[in-house]
Amino acid sequence: MPKGYWIARVDVTDADGYQAYVKANAEAFRKFGARFIIRGGQFEAPEGTPRARNVVLEFTDYATAVACYQSAEYQAAKALRVGKSVADVIIIEGYDGIQP
Repeated sequence: MPKGYWIARVDVTDADGYQAYVKANAEAFRKFGARFIIRGGQFEAPEGTPRARNVVLEFTDYATAVACYQSAEYQAAKALRVGKSVADVIIIEGYDGIQP
């Protein structure tokens, strides 16, 4: 079964306020077994419009990734992020097929 992922692109507008979100999201991420694959770091954007921060979280499967986002724990954390950042978040199923 393919893994599930969150891909988030974020511009933080209030760094101090954003820290409350970072602390609060850990509860949901632990509960649903999230694992950071990418959390910030150096990047290049040869196409499109980038945001300042990029994050990829890995979950056991797609259903777990969706359940984490919809959970009361994450929604409470997300409420702390609103007004302190602008984010694009997608939840996507991984690929387990043939590789080139």
